Amino acid sequence: MIQATQMRVGMIIRYKHSLCRVSSLFHQALSRKAGKVVAKLKNLETGSNVEVRFRSDEKVEPIRIEGHEMEYLYSSGHEHCFMRTDNYEQLLLSDKMVEDIKNYLLPNAKYTIEFFEGKPIGIKPPRTLDLKVVETEPILKGATVSASMKPATLETGLVVDVPQFISVGDVVRVDTSENKYLERA
Repeated sequence: MIQATQMRVGMIIRYKHSLCRVSSLFHQALSRKAGKVVAKLKNLETGSNVEVRFRSDEKVEPIRIEGHEMEYLYSSGHEHCFMRTDNYEQLLLSDKMVEDIKNYLLPNAKYTIEFFEGKPIGIKPPRTLDLKVVETEPILKGATVSASMKPATLETGLVVDVPQFISVGDVVRVDTSENKYLERA
């Protein structure tokens, strides 16, 4: 058990007999009373989000999870096939399990699948991915120096804002945690 003030974003805790991932945290200091921690939690079983206020001295139960590196192979219907890189064991995950990272599913890319008691509960994509631009507006003359951005659709369907000099066929590096263009790859 840890105090509510020790929670961190991304941590998995048990809340009301369910596993929940901490989506965001805000420490609220009150003048005469003890502070509070306002946490947004995502229930990993139902997918629902809830905002909870914990007293700063309240205890929460962190959950230990196992993470296995797995390679994404393919999608078939509503199932997505991943393979463990150490023993080549394959695992099929549902659309519901991959919905948060669906725009980052790239064949042969490696992901961390999180397990609790032998059951998959979450997926973490790599920190950055290199994706090909399949659709964007043409380059505007004289816009290479300006800092203006334009939308671009990438090979997985993700839409990000890119600089004006990026054109169809270019490969760009994207930060998966912020859905943001980083650089040309």
